[in-house]
Amino acid sequence: MLRTKLPRPAISEPNRIPREQHPISRANISPGALKVLYGLKDAGYEAYLVGGGVRDLLAGIEPKDFDIATSAHPEQIRRVFRSCRLIGRRFMIAHVRAGEEILEVTTFRGPITDSHERDETGRILSDNVYGTLIEDAFRRDFTVNALYYDIRDFSIADFAGGIDDLNARRLRLIGDPELRYREDPVRMLRAIRIANKLGFEIDPESAEPIKRLAALLREIPPARLFDEILKLFLNKDALANFEGLRKHGLFAELFPGTERAINAAKRDLELLRIALASTADRVKRDLPVTPAFLYGALLWPPYADRAYELEFERGHDPITAQNQAADEILAKQQQRIAIPKRFSLPMREIWGVQPRFEDLRPGRAKRLLTHPRFRAAYDFLLLRAQAGEPGCAALADWWTKAQATLASGEVPPPPDELADTAVEDEPAEPGAAPKRRRRRGGRNRQKS
Repeated sequence: MLRTKLPRPAISEPNRIPREQHPISRANISPGALKVLYGLKDAGYEAYLVGGGVRDLLAGIEPKDFDIATSAHPEQIRRVFRSCRLIGRRFMIAHVRAGEEILEVTTFRGPITDSHERDETGRILSDNVYGTLIEDAFRRDFTVNALYYDIRDFSIADFAGGIDDLNARRLRLIGDPELRYREDPVRMLRAIRIANKLGFEIDPESAEPIKRLAALLREIPPARLFDEILKLFLNKDALANFEGLRKHGLFAELFPGTERAINAAKRDLELLRIALASTADRVKRDLPVTPAFLYGALLWPPYADRAYELEFERGHDPITAQNQAADEILAKQQQRIAIPKRFSLPMREIWGVQPRFEDLRPGRAKRLLTHPRFRAAYDFLLLRAQAGEPGCAALADWWTKAQATLASGEVPPPPDELADTAVEDEPAEPGAAPKRRRRRGGRNRQKS
């Protein structure tokens, strides 16, 4: 929440808010950011703290990082800082290492013109055109991100009415919303995330085009969308972001298979809500979260439906059905969002352990307790039980007790409904085919 009402800016001209009229102090800014700001200033360049760092400080939120905008061009930045590395194709960015920090430093961007390279949807493909401070301000996405902290006199420069919108708790795009979304469709995702982070409402004019333009996300490289999904869901606003994405038609573009599944079965929707609420709670408590578990939950509904179809409707054996379902669902999802193998492989292992929970024979149960993904898979079983998947509540209860008793050699008695999964294997007759075990806790095809 904004800690003090700031002066209403004159939108037609830049408004300078002096140090005594705003709450930002150098004590709130990281040592690395101050080092870069002063380094550029002492070298004769303009240098400003800008974007989310200024916005969050004004809103009373501790920033995760600080970005810097400067009149220095990338090669000039590199001459000032030996620890500088230049990255980026569409727009070149300087990463400057200052101690343990890596600061993102960008040159003032120039205005958008017809000379900018675009694709057929209007997305800008090349943007290495430099400009002035005021031109850079109007290239920013949201008004609250176009606030500049000047290291020379500690004032804040507001060119687009960002202070006014902070006071009104409103998230508003700079310029024509449809044009700005077409320039970079990821702005639609940022609108959801930033509004929930600040507890703001998206301005109606900025919200209106989102559903119409949601399909533009298909033009974004899948690797970039992977990073955006982590920003949306591995934070304390994960559930609110999920609901916002669905409200504005964006989730269906990111996870089309999941959207179809949760529209057909309420318990699948409930599973995602429980999983994201749990993620948000872990973030608030500074507990570890992993993309493997997150994507395991997000893709479980279409995966489980497909595995059920392959096994019980097409007659595949369980292992083949599970592997084929995982291959198909992951291949389809990779077309929208690139999921690195370091996350997709443990995600598949978490899925693969789920049917093994149904085998309650003491020997099998003890071996499963030593599985490297047991804890994550068990936590996932608890989510399924909370969401109301058939048979999962009894399984989750049994495995909760088993973790305390199996290590000492004791076996908790199975509930009546699971009794036939806890008996020892009968010796097979010579030459007889192995018996196919009846799986419990499978997908209930009746949609609720």
